[in-house]
Amino acid sequence: MPHPIALIFVGAFLFAIGVVGFLTRRNMIVMFLCTEVMFQGVLVNLVGFGLMHGNLQGQALGIFVLVIAAVEAGLGLAIVVMLYRRRGTLDAENWRSLRG
Repeated sequence: MPHPIALIFVGAFLFAIGVVGFLTRRNMIVMFLCTEVMFQGVLVNLVGFGLMHGNLQGQALGIFVLVIAAVEAGLGLAIVVMLYRRRGTLDAENWRSLRG
């Protein structure tokens, strides 16, 4: 059984990798995958905090987050595909005109 502190550090590391990837990349698919890495980091942290406190609430919330991440992945990928069909590129800079 992994130590809870190790799980929390791994979760924080995954979340940091996701944030850095999201902020430094311009390709929408890579940005989308970085949000998924951030979700997985949060999930690992929930499990780690649940183990640290000795209850199953963190793991139950982790399963809920996993389901939400799966739904978000489906919707996000559909939006990215629709954006690609509309302009033929996945560069986020081309979609700055949506800001208003």
